[in-house]
Amino acid sequence: MMDKPKQTTNHDVTSEPGQSSGWQHYLNALIDRKVAVAARKWYAQHLQRFLKEQGLSGDAIPAIPRAIVEAYLRKQAANADLQDWQFRQLVESIQIYFEQVAPPDWEKPIDWGYFSGGGQSLPVDHATIAREPLPRRGSSKRNYRPLAAHHQAAIDQLVAAIRLRHLSIRTEQSYSHWVKRFFFFFPDTPVDELGGAQVEAFLSDLAQNRNVSPSTQNLALTSLAFMFKEVLEKPFEGLEFARANRPRRLPVVLSQAEVGALLEMMEGTYLLLAGLMYGTGMRLMECIRLRVKDVDFHYGQITVRSGKGDKDRVVPLPDRYVDELKLHLADVKALHYDDLGAGFGEVYLPHALATKYPNAATEWGWQFLFPSARRSVDPRSGSVRRHHLHESSLQRAIKRAAGEAAIPKQVNSHALRHSFATHLLEQGYDIRTVQELLGHADVSTTMIYTHVLNRPGTPPVRSPADLL
Repeated sequence: MMDKPKQTTNHDVTSEPGQSSGWQHYLNALIDRKVAVAARKWYAQHLQRFLKEQGLSGDAIPAIPRAIVEAYLRKQAANADLQDWQFRQLVESIQIYFEQVAPPDWEKPIDWGYFSGGGQSLPVDHATIAREPLPRRGSSKRNYRPLAAHHQAAIDQLVAAIRLRHLSIRTEQSYSHWVKRFFFFFPDTPVDELGGAQVEAFLSDLAQNRNVSPSTQNLALTSLAFMFKEVLEKPFEGLEFARANRPRRLPVVLSQAEVGALLEMMEGTYLLLAGLMYGTGMRLMECIRLRVKDVDFHYGQITVRSGKGDKDRVVPLPDRYVDELKLHLADVKALHYDDLGAGFGEVYLPHALATKYPNAATEWGWQFLFPSARRSVDPRSGSVRRHHLHESSLQRAIKRAAGEAAIPKQVNSHALRHSFATHLLEQGYDIRTVQELLGHADVSTTMIYTHVLNRPGTPPVRSPADLL
């Protein structure tokens, strides 16, 4: 049993909002954090419920131990009646109190970002769980009209062909999207009458009237080429269509000082995630989807499973994050055992492994390394599971940290991967080694990083102006 708090603070917020100076302090804090006027009463109610559950009343509030606060947050995370946005609001309401009204004397602060950002459930068509047939709908948010029966039959065949070849879920979603858009472009034309002429017209329309980027137009072409070759069995060649101009873009690369400044502005789980992305060169989803069994402390490496192209590879485990990762794993293990004790503890398994190994879903090694703060209902199976963190929470944390660090670049999660590759080349590692670590199928893809440098392995080119 946890000890009852003994120290006290003079901020009394246990009475009704507006009846004490403590509530005024809290209201001022809400205003400072730019909380919307309509939402302030809900923040106050969340905080009041938390304090009353601790049995707190009187003119002063005892200093509350960190363990009690975390236990309450985990209890509310398991509350199925709270929607994701309500849970995030609850977390922020308590965070504002402890950060701005009654700062506690804790040795280690609560990872507020994890609780707040980790409370987002995965949508039904998320790439981790979307291997069952997707809901049939239109090609975009603006168009939900159903496809014609013969067009939908072709889409079903397309999905079957993709899964037969074990292509990624992202590929399935992209190909299906563009083939649907193609069918909507010719709604009255039977599938067997569609051919190269229609494809040329569709692709030209994308460039001329839709103003899509070259990469988007190429993705549409690749999707249709797969459809015609593998499903309709009538491949097309020699297409002539208006192509969108493809400008040459260099990757956004941070200097080592900028990476340090970025990480300095992060904390908790998101600091560990961003540090691993920079230290290993992993892609966003590769890092988010790591399982406990993928980390090997003995050999100092991480195994990336089913990366781009469904390939596995090994990347180095940065020494500076070993101790922090071990502490993180201890917390994740305790969370998993709590789930097991509550009758849960199951995790999503790919490729029907749950059928082949019925007990694997609850085994420690299969758990996600970065689990969500909340359990959620799997939209496919109906099972209550703890999925991995939603990738958007890490993306937001990186963007926010870049702004706080005043980095004058377009920083996103992929910039950490670009920086990893560039900094390795600057250290003199050969490009083949970098190619293997990044998981590139072709070294020409890795060559883009040589354009960021002057010439890897040789003295940098000096401007003539510096020689005057």
